[in-house]
Amino acid sequence: MLSNIIIATGIFTVAYFLGSFPTGYLAGKLLKGIDIREHGSGSTGATNVLRTLGKVPGSIVLLIDAFKGGLAVSIANIIFTITLFPTLPAEWQAYLVPLAATGAILGHSKSIWLNFGGGKSVATSVGVLLAMSWQVGLATIVVFSIALAVSRIVSVSSIAGAVSATIWMIVFDRPLPSVIFAIVGGIYVIWRHSANIQRIIAGTEPKLGQKLESST
Repeated sequence: MLSNIIIATGIFTVAYFLGSFPTGYLAGKLLKGIDIREHGSGSTGATNVLRTLGKVPGSIVLLIDAFKGGLAVSIANIIFTITLFPTLPAEWQAYLVPLAATGAILGHSKSIWLNFGGGKSVATSVGVLLAMSWQVGLATIVVFSIALAVSRIVSVSSIAGAVSATIWMIVFDRPLPSVIFAIVGGIYVIWRHSANIQRIIAGTEPKLGQKLESST
């Protein structure tokens, strides 16, 4: 039992460090010699990189951030397909996969390399969802895309996607731990967008292609 707890702790730790890879921060430093946290919204996520550095860097950061979330979940899944951990009960998979997903999201938004700051976990969450259930991931992307097409505001689309993830987990009959993860993760993503919500209410949230001049 102790060995299995150690394995679970190891999975969470690996997922956290994968998620904490500071993609947006490194893009700012490598491409323009700037600290992305001092520009725009102050986030290291793909949206702020897009507004600050341009479409190509923003797209690359988006893909890498999604990939690191997907990789974290995939590692948790792969462990149950190999014989290195014969004592690990198969039923633990339903719990360790959401645990890895949580680690990746926390790592991205609370990176140890950025004094526990970071992005808002949207791209990493998409990668996590795709790895947990491609149906849920794709359905969430569709909701995000529709909301973006209608509102032209990334934060509105991100919140819509976060809310819909729980619905899709239920629709596609995912295990209860995954549903709980979607609920808690969705609330966390929305909370990370609290400043955006304030700007939406005030009517000052920039639309796609516009820049946010002041850091919040």
